[in-house]
Amino acid sequence: MPLRKLCVVVLIASASLISRASVSSSSLRIPNSGVSVSLREHQIWASAVHDSEFAAIPRAAHASCAAAQPPQALATPNPLLDQPDANKITVSFIVGADGRVHSPLILESAGASEDRTVLDTVRSWRYRPAMCNGVPTEAEGKIEFSSR
Repeated sequence: MPLRKLCVVVLIASASLISRASVSSSSLRIPNSGVSVSLREHQIWASAVHDSEFAAIPRAAHASCAAAQPPQALATPNPLLDQPDANKITVSFIVGADGRVHSPLILESAGASEDRTVLDTVRSWRYRPAMCNGVPTEAEGKIEFSSR
């Protein structure tokens, strides 16, 4: 039994040491771009909030909303597209009662690589959920990205 406790203590100690290790972000580079990770992160998080179109998801079992509020964007960074002159990309998604984006769907594509980048970015967005009579509820959103 003491050997088992010793193994657990060693495992916990090594995990805490590993978690404290860090890598300097100035030395990290994104392949084929020459741009540092810290600069790319700043570009992502310094972007403005997107104006998405929202529609309440109809529910047959619930009464209609007398006091409805759409979701409010908390963090909606721009996707970093490889081709800045890409055609427009339109995405439909659901903002859940938890404020997270669920089921993003490409409605208008600009190519597999660009679509993947946009979907990954949209999945990371966070919202204050839509409200129906003071209760968080789901809402459907649609957003269009274009280089124009």
